[in-house]
Amino acid sequence: MKAPKLQAGDGIRIISPSNSLGIIAPEQIEASTRLLESYGFKVSFAAHAYEMDQFSSSSVRSRLEDIHEAFRDPDVKGILTTLGGHNCNQLLRELDYRLIADNPKRLCGYSDITALSGAIYRKTGLITYSGPHFSTLSMRHGNEYTVRHFIQMMMEDEPVLVQPSAEWSDDAWFLDQENRSFEANEGPYTICSGSAEGTIIGGNLCTLNLLQGTEYMPSLKDAILFLEDDFESGPEVFDRDLQSLIHQPDFEQVRGLVIGRFQRASRITRDMLETIVRSKKELLHLPVVADVNFGHTSPLITFPVGGRARLIADADTVELRIWE
Repeated sequence: MKAPKLQAGDGIRIISPSNSLGIIAPEQIEASTRLLESYGFKVSFAAHAYEMDQFSSSSVRSRLEDIHEAFRDPDVKGILTTLGGHNCNQLLRELDYRLIADNPKRLCGYSDITALSGAIYRKTGLITYSGPHFSTLSMRHGNEYTVRHFIQMMMEDEPVLVQPSAEWSDDAWFLDQENRSFEANEGPYTICSGSAEGTIIGGNLCTLNLLQGTEYMPSLKDAILFLEDDFESGPEVFDRDLQSLIHQPDFEQVRGLVIGRFQRASRITRDMLETIVRSKKELLHLPVVADVNFGHTSPLITFPVGGRARLIADADTVELRIWE
C-alpha cells in the first residue's frame, strides 16, 4: 500500500516522534518552512511538536496524539519528522495501526525514525520513506541533491536512477551554515558483485535491530537491505549489529545489501568495511555496495521502505534504481 503522490496545495504536518522541535533554531524552522512552501505545500505543526522533557523529547502520550492526529486529518497528505533521537520505539505498542492503514500518508524521516517507519510498514503494509527530516531542509548550502531526490520520490512517478552527488559533507552544518567543508564524491563502490531486485527494507541499522524478535520487525524475504549508521557505530559495533541482523531467521532470503556513507568519526574506512563484509559467509553470494548517498552525512536520497530496488553491482560500476 502506498499513499498518493504529493501535489502543490497538499498539507504537510511536522511531528516530533523522537527529538523535539524545541531544539531546532527558529531561523532553521523558518527556512525549512519556506522551502516546503516554495513547492506549494501548506505546512502545519503538531500540537506537541515543541514539547520538551529532560530527554529532549516529549511524553509518549503527546507523541502518539500528534501521530494519530496527523494521520486522522484529511488535509494532511505528508508527514515530516523533526529530527531523530533515541526513543521512537517507545511508541510502537500504542500506535493505532488501523487508523494509519485507513488514512495512508507519506511519512518521511531517518535515523531513529527507522523504528517507526519499519513498524508501520510491518503492521499495515504502508510504504514509508527514509529521507530528510524537516530540519534537514533548512541547510543553506549543498542541499540541492537532497531536495531533488525528496521531490522526485514524493511528487513524481518515474523510477529514480540513483546517481552519486558531486560532493558530500560530514560537517556540523547546523552550527555554522556558512563555513562548510565539502569534498569530492567518488561514488559508490562494489564489495561483492552481482545483481538483484527486491523489496527495500532498512534504514538505521542499530535502530532496525531494536525491532528484532518483536511483531514490528519487517520481513526480510526478498529484501534488498539499505543500511546505515552514525558516528557512534565504530567498526566493532557495526560488525556485531550486522551480524545480529544476519542471525535473523529469514535473512537467508535477503537478495542484496546497499550500505550508506559512514561519518568519519565512525572510523569505518573502505578497507575496514570490506573486511567486515567479507568475513560473513552469508553475504558473499549477495551483491553488496557501499558509500551510497544516505545516512548521517549529506546530501542524501529518499528511499521507500517497502518500495522496490534493482541493484547491479560490477567491479567498476554500480547501478541502483528505486521506485514504489
